[in-house]
Amino acid sequence: MNTTPDGRPIPPAHADERAMLEAWLDFHRATLALKCSGLKDDQLRLAAVSPSSMTLLGLVQHVAEVERNWFQRVFAGQDVPPVFGESNVDGYALRPDRGLDEATAAWQSEVARGRELIADASLDDSGRLSEQEAGFVGDQGVSLRWIMVHMIEEYARHNGHADLIREQIDGVTGA
Repeated sequence: MNTTPDGRPIPPAHADERAMLEAWLDFHRATLALKCSGLKDDQLRLAAVSPSSMTLLGLVQHVAEVERNWFQRVFAGQDVPPVFGESNVDGYALRPDRGLDEATAAWQSEVARGRELIADASLDDSGRLSEQEAGFVGDQGVSLRWIMVHMIEEYARHNGHADLIREQIDGVTGA
């Protein structure tokens, strides 16, 4: 079996480091998509608990921005604007006219672009953090390996948020 019963790709039990990192990242990407599936627009816009304004739709937009930041800005050194505009640099802000289909298309576009940028790169190749970001990490240079592990952590953490939000919406847990 190469997928879970709900269709997510199962990371291999044995693989080289690159394949393992890519598989776990894809698993967590699929998990967030699953957490958003089958919901109506108004449900995707419900915040988990006050005072948090985090929503499932906001999480999808946020990870689109995270993908752009780490693979395009940091790793490839590209100067690209925020995915959803200068007034939404973290991606969380919702617009009434942007639903899950548009947000998911943007997210998948960012995933595809990131894959292109790292396709021929070594895990030891480095990207460059801003001085502010480097203050948190302790170095301006970060390897692709570091970026991929960070991305897995980012998705895993937000999938925990998505679990709680989804349970609040309709009682669905797991995955």
